[in-house]
Amino acid sequence: MAKILFVMTGASYWTLKDGHRHPSGYWAEEFTSPYSVFTGAGHEVTIATPGGVVPVCDTMSLRPQFTGGEDASVKQEGIIEEAEQLRHAIPIKDVDLRDYDAVYYPGGHGPMEDLWCDADSGLLLRRALASGKPLGLVCHAPAALLATRDEKGDTPFSNYRVTGFTNDEEAGVGFADKAKWLMEDEVRNLPTDYSRGPMWESYTVVDRNLYTGQNPASSGPLATIMLKDLS
Repeated sequence: MAKILFVMTGASYWTLKDGHRHPSGYWAEEFTSPYSVFTGAGHEVTIATPGGVVPVCDTMSLRPQFTGGEDASVKQEGIIEEAEQLRHAIPIKDVDLRDYDAVYYPGGHGPMEDLWCDADSGLLLRRALASGKPLGLVCHAPAALLATRDEKGDTPFSNYRVTGFTNDEEAGVGFADKAKWLMEDEVRNLPTDYSRGPMWESYTVVDRNLYTGQNPASSGPLATIMLKDLS
């Protein structure tokens, strides 16, 4: 049995460039699909957030038009309700990476509010990359890589091949012109070797022990790839 650390946003809103606090959090599918993949294979999941706060699900992510139908929404709600780990998050600063076999970051707009500049998360990401253990980030979660920059702006993730939520997809959900900055732009500028697939379709990239997925549809496939490499 492996131990998987899920590092999740603690934010319940995303501040837009006009100052409006848009209700947000983590995207349901990006938690439920990997959680089901890992726990279904018999592995143990622990959740860490900034300050150990209980992560908040973006309610928009449970609407049938985003889940694929009413049945899918009910199923995801059930997984979230039964996942007791969500109610017992530990602070990121207290994580001992030696206790875990892999690290996974779900997305949602929440990481654009807190994880992109969270120093504890940035340190954990640098250590996870150096450890050689599988490190996965999906959708907006690669924004957390921005916190790995040092005082000179350098990051160990420089020029790694990555993907993440595209500017076109952000426009598709109506936020591209409202955001303070766009994840694709900033992750490209780290710099990374960013690539993308078709909008809304599963697209994953693996570079050494770094695993990234473009969008919610990529989260389950990304976890499946990580699972194979854990075996």
